Amino acid sequence: MTFSPGFDAVLDAVRRAFVGGDGAPAATAVRPLGPAEVAAVLGDHVALAVTDRAVLADLVPGERITGAIAVAAEAGRYGAVVYTTAATGTPPSAVAAAIEAATADLAGTVRRLRSEATVLDALHSTGRELTAQLDIDRIVQDATDAATQATGAGFGAFFYNLIDELGESYTLYTISGVPKEAFSRFPMPRNTAVFAPTFDGTGTVRSPDITKDPRFGKNAPHHGMPEGHLPVCSYLAVSVISPTSGEVLGGFFFGHPEPDRFTARHEYLAEGIAAYSAIALDNARLYERERTLATELSRSMLPVAPATPGLDVVTRYLPAVTGSKVGGDWFDVIRLPSGGTAFVIGDVVGHGVTAATVMGQVRTAIRSYALLELPPSEVLRNVSELTGGLFGESFVTCFYAVHQPSDGTLRYANAGHLPAIMIRPGEPPEQIGEALAQPLGVGSVFPQRTTGFPPGADLVLYTDGLVESRTRDLTLGVEWLLAGIPGVLAAADLGTAWDKLVEELTSGRHDDDIALIHVRHRGEDAP
Repeated sequence: MTFSPGFDAVLDAVRRAFVGGDGAPAATAVRPLGPAEVAAVLGDHVALAVTDRAVLADLVPGERITGAIAVAAEAGRYGAVVYTTAATGTPPSAVAAAIEAATADLAGTVRRLRSEATVLDALHSTGRELTAQLDIDRIVQDATDAATQATGAGFGAFFYNLIDELGESYTLYTISGVPKEAFSRFPMPRNTAVFAPTFDGTGTVRSPDITKDPRFGKNAPHHGMPEGHLPVCSYLAVSVISPTSGEVLGGFFFGHPEPDRFTARHEYLAEGIAAYSAIALDNARLYERERTLATELSRSMLPVAPATPGLDVVTRYLPAVTGSKVGGDWFDVIRLPSGGTAFVIGDVVGHGVTAATVMGQVRTAIRSYALLELPPSEVLRNVSELTGGLFGESFVTCFYAVHQPSDGTLRYANAGHLPAIMIRPGEPPEQIGEALAQPLGVGSVFPQRTTGFPPGADLVLYTDGLVESRTRDLTLGVEWLLAGIPGVLAAADLGTAWDKLVEELTSGRHDDDIALIHVRHRGEDAP
């Protein structure tokens, strides 16, 4: 191993310290140490005589060592053991003590740097965990737990502001270190002289004994802490301020029953966690706003299935419960001038407001061509040509089917979507329309097929959010769906049965939109 010139000079000085009884230099050897070995052998010392025979035997097996000194370099990133097998006059411990004394200031600096590095690593680790989340409830609880632990507080609280759907602000809080019930009967903190700097964002407040602060106890009705409040002597409060808008999002409050428990380091840690919390909350609120907008936009574009003679139609649209894939799925049920009914299911590959907007354009285009009574293949071809430049790098899958009561048929075409499921009386579920063509905006030819749709038959169209997730393969999900359909068909209420099956298939945690159409042919078609 090659050492730095400075460390080589230190090792040379250590070698010269090994002398025999006659004062002549003793022969020495050097055994390099890695960082883990430096920590195990030296701990916080810069130099140390190694006298433990087991340690020496592990470091230099097969040698009868008469003296050894371990020396650390560059804050413990590496080091070395200088040792000899000759008889020596000067005890190695005296040499190590001399080096330790000469480098005492350096050792203290090394210890402080290691301590600071540990603090920074812990703070950055907490920051990474917080900013990787988008769930506001989890962010605020994790932040409160981390900050309470980092400051050594008896308890910690995070009061934060949210905006409801009407644009009105309200305050919530989370607790760490004590049960939430310990604060449940107390009102929210007011903007008093003690709390004002935190809620106004004007600065951190750290007090060795808040009860002796001149701002404390000036407000009615309690003139201090309410009766039954946890005892607070040491007090630390830090604002959580948005780095983008400068808005005060909330504040951390830490208490301890003993005086003078919070140090400048605790303040630094609390402010660091507060800064990361602000970034995480900003991200979560932005995500939630876009998700809500995309969901509402999608819902506003989805139709109410019209009453259709001879058919019972059940539809569902469920925005993603987890993840960000919301806004691209849709269904449509279109009564045609000829008396037929078109059924459409589709999925924009993408998410958010952009996907919802594209979905609205495609849905409108399909509805327009459908009302012209074009065959399914022509409807999809025209929509694909019309929207080819709208999608950018995205594309749209779509299954389009038309039921004609006059001849009891179902004509359909599929643009890259999952196959539909046809269930005829007395027969197992059959998948139809699989892999007929490429998605809209990509394909140009969309083959059309015709199949019988007799009275008593059922047709199911769905999007992949129902059968695919991060933890479940698409093929397996389709198998589970096919296995669950007989139970739906046997139910007295199709809508309730589908709600139950969706819950079973997704465990209520679907990370993509779900759109669904179930058509039951009652056999009572009328013109």
